[in-house]
Amino acid sequence: MPTRPRTTARRRWRKFLATTVVLAAVAAIGFTLWSNRQDDPRPDTPAADPGGTPLPDTRQARGDLDGLTIAWNRNWESYDRTAFGPGWSGRGGEPVLTGGCTARETVMKRDLTEVRLADSNSCMALAGVLIDPYTGERLPYDRFQASDIEIDHVVALGDAWRSGASEWSPERREQFANDIGNLLAVQKQANQDKGSKTPDQWRPRTAYWCDYARRWVAVKSRWALTVQATEKSALTEMLGTCTPPA
Repeated sequence: MPTRPRTTARRRWRKFLATTVVLAAVAAIGFTLWSNRQDDPRPDTPAADPGGTPLPDTRQARGDLDGLTIAWNRNWESYDRTAFGPGWSGRGGEPVLTGGCTARETVMKRDLTEVRLADSNSCMALAGVLIDPYTGERLPYDRFQASDIEIDHVVALGDAWRSGASEWSPERREQFANDIGNLLAVQKQANQDKGSKTPDQWRPRTAYWCDYARRWVAVKSRWALTVQATEKSALTEMLGTCTPPA
């Protein structure tokens, strides 16, 4: 009789130890899964790239163009600009990139010459000069006056939607919209004339065909977007104006 309480206590202690081991194992498995998820981001969401899509040389651009899938545009009727995040909807809310500035601010600092930044905010360009790549026009910039400069998506959001982005996650679309390798400061009227047209429908001045086509192909290649047959023909012609090495 005196050993019964002791036996019961031992059973309780063994049960407690077994439960503790099980809980520890479950916690370890959970931590491993969480850690793997952090180290292995979703494949459809590229990591933030402060440099944006790089501009390839002519040979690489031609190779990348050959590797693009040719397909008809699709889902054009369901395009919604706000699907690419609030920053490009005209309502503000641009995300801050790795460098601490928004995509718009980063592009203005990059593309303006004689740029003057705000003392209190190194992301803010107060003044400068833009040599517009689309027209070659020299455009002065003053933050406190009406401007003839806009930020253009080379591969427009509308075209991206029609060539594959309609099937992306919202996170991937927002990252595409803020890929500074696909963004240029340009003349306002040229940007509006271009709209969401592809190179078979609109082109910049001939002197800029090479760089324009290289950038277009690089963006479509990086983001696995498709091209139409007429679009590919136009890009091939434009790349033909490049003088190697580009």
